[in-house]
Amino acid sequence: MALGLAALPLPGGGAQASGGGGAAAGEGLHLVTMEEITVPIVDADRVNGALRFKLVIDAGSGEVASRLNGEMPVLRAVTLAAGLEFARLNASALRAVDAQRLDHDLTAALKVAEPGLVRVLIVEVDARTG
Repeated sequence: MALGLAALPLPGGGAQASGGGGAAAGEGLHLVTMEEITVPIVDADRVNGALRFKLVIDAGSGEVASRLNGEMPVLRAVTLAAGLEFARLNASALRAVDAQRLDHDLTAALKVAEPGLVRVLIVEVDARTG
């Protein structure tokens, strides 16, 4: 299944805990998909594998989702740079990927490029030897 570069407004906006500031009526969840990213895992000046991940960005609003779609080349460049840095410092093809740390790093990097986005959702991640 190919992931396109489209905003996907979903009704409901997700569950909120009692007392939480839920989405207003008519508002939805606005997700923007990003094509798969693959970066090399380098150890001691040698490529030891590849880190591969797929993202969905929670845009928070239709306006931000439209901006994200228009800025996708820039966002992919930022994601690639953050992924390379994560792979250099924290990834190995011989152990599980710390998805929580990767999520944190990618969200921080993408929020610099587009402060209006809510968060990055990692929908697939793996590290392989190769």
